[in-house]
Amino acid sequence: MIRFGTNPIAWANDDDPSIGADIPTARILDEAGRQIGFDGIENGHRWPQDDPEALRALLAGSGLVFISGWYSTNLLVQSVEDEIAAVQGHLAKLKHNGSKVCIVCECSNTVHGSPDVPVNARPRLSAAEMAAFGAKMEAFAAYLAGQGITLAYHHHMGTVVESPEEIDAFMAATGPATHLLFDAGHCRFGGGDPVAVLTRHADRVAHFHAKNIRRAVCDRVRAEDMSFLQGVLAGAFTVPGDQEGEIDFGPLLRILKSAGYDGWIVIEAEQDPDRRNPLLYQTLGLATLKRLSREAGLI
Repeated sequence: MIRFGTNPIAWANDDDPSIGADIPTARILDEAGRQIGFDGIENGHRWPQDDPEALRALLAGSGLVFISGWYSTNLLVQSVEDEIAAVQGHLAKLKHNGSKVCIVCECSNTVHGSPDVPVNARPRLSAAEMAAFGAKMEAFAAYLAGQGITLAYHHHMGTVVESPEEIDAFMAATGPATHLLFDAGHCRFGGGDPVAVLTRHADRVAHFHAKNIRRAVCDRVRAEDMSFLQGVLAGAFTVPGDQEGEIDFGPLLRILKSAGYDGWIVIEAEQDPDRRNPLLYQTLGLATLKRLSREAGLI
């Protein structure tokens, strides 16, 4: 069953907690749940991190369920066994809250959280390094699958899986236990055609982030060697339905329908809340996605 969710990063940024620091947690929950009507919400630094039941109770008070949350792997610098040991607390949170996917991104050498490092200076892997990395990720994914959780790998700006070629190489280097979190905005910002990339990998997509981009801002980030966070503040990302956004989500939702997708559709679109009111933008995004999903036959 398709469900619609959001991420608190629209209100309070995780990579730079100063963005949205003045917005009360109660407001985030009230707007996302009671006012806008999302079914669930992903993890954020405002939620209880070490008490799965406290997390469930907090969100339930606003009619929201816990969808899943970002987990940073360090497989380029540590063993699969060490990664399995490190994930136990996060895994317990997912299980307790009925989450079906674990959102994973390799962060041992990422630059996306560094405010002064250009996103263009991100790390890159050779073909041999990608193959070795994929083998380790598949082993980690197989462990999670044995625990009833599907690994959904998040290709992301500033990381070793950013470009469409890297998405393809990563998917080829992994096996059936490793699935994809497809993010339309990161795909386009990373140089890919979202329709083409999603078409190639739709049968392995386990999670969907409906992030839109402002093309002129993304081009400026590249041209001026801006950091990822500088791009966020400049307005690189926005929600589905925003006239300033470049991505048409209708074709993407039709591809998901053809692939039999039945997971979450999540608006993960970080902006500066002082410039773009989260309540207004998230309301627009959800209304757009529901309309396009009906037209695509997803709901």
